[in-house]
Amino acid sequence: MPDKSQPVVPTPRPIGEILADMFHRPGEHILKKWNWKSALMSSLLRASIFFSVNLFASFRAAVAALVTEFVFRPLVSGFYGGLTESFRATSPSWTGTMAVIVILPAVNHVVELTIHWARGTQKLGASIAVSVSFSVLSGLFNMFAMRRNILITGEGRRPFLEDMKRVPLVLAAFLAAGPLAVWRFTVARYGRP
Repeated sequence: MPDKSQPVVPTPRPIGEILADMFHRPGEHILKKWNWKSALMSSLLRASIFFSVNLFASFRAAVAALVTEFVFRPLVSGFYGGLTESFRATSPSWTGTMAVIVILPAVNHVVELTIHWARGTQKLGASIAVSVSFSVLSGLFNMFAMRRNILITGEGRRPFLEDMKRVPLVLAAFLAAGPLAVWRFTVARYGRP
């Protein structure tokens, strides 16, 4: 039985190998890796985004947008989270990150736009713009967290409440990562100030 106290780190693989594996075994990578943690979190957050933006149209429009998100978002986000979890083990790591913040959102937002357009969401342009921005930030955060075995549902997973207890510390590390990278680059390039 695996030791749950030690994080399980997937073997790094080139993104092309991961994509080929997904293409040849889609059931294994798309259906079996549906990430319920991503489905839950994304549904709550995106429904809130669409509700808030559409409140500027009317309360009825906001509720309609919220319900639309709750109908399709769990399915889409569960698959999206599973794919993100698969890409956390890319080598070099930036290739997986780019897939998560460029390729997956492009597909996701075409689906989202189509569903909300068909549904008649009032503030569609603003809703999608906020949703795309959120996708980039949440994709970066999810990749950061999943590389630390948080919010994963595959091997090495922890209970959801344990993940939630760890999220504030990981969020702080995520927010500090950019400034720290700039600091390290500056020190390496120009020496200490």
